[in-house]
Amino acid sequence: MYVAIRVRGEVGVKKDIADTMMMLRLNRINHAVLIDDNPSYNGMLVKAKDYITWGEIDQETLSQLIQKRGRIVGGEKITDEYLKENTDYSSVEEFAEAVLQSEIKLEDANIKPVFRLHPPRKGYENTKTSFREGGSLGYRENQITELVTKMV
Repeated sequence: MYVAIRVRGEVGVKKDIADTMMMLRLNRINHAVLIDDNPSYNGMLVKAKDYITWGEIDQETLSQLIQKRGRIVGGEKITDEYLKENTDYSSVEEFAEAVLQSEIKLEDANIKPVFRLHPPRKGYENTKTSFREGGSLGYRENQITELVTKMV
């Protein structure tokens, strides 16, 4: 499971790349979404690589993301009580593990699929170069957890 975060804005984006980011639900800067690891999504991520960053998320970071920035449809925060009432899981950690294992989707629990994050503390590295060149864009592997932690 990947987490993808939009780093750059809308100005100067080609229409096909803008459509790809719309399909990924990355409509604004600092929005994050969870994406399954399959070839069609991988192609979409590569196409939008100059405007987003992504990487594999672990269970601890995902549970922190759901607990602090996740919202129910209607704007309420996600609590353990809500998950007990509406799902088969009793805590955010169990729910995050189930999401990582693809047993349940966020939409099944009536949770919004987009996480609205703060800008990262200490800022992005560089919003115009790839991660391999010392910037913020593109594939980060497991180091995305550091960025998500700075943004939650």
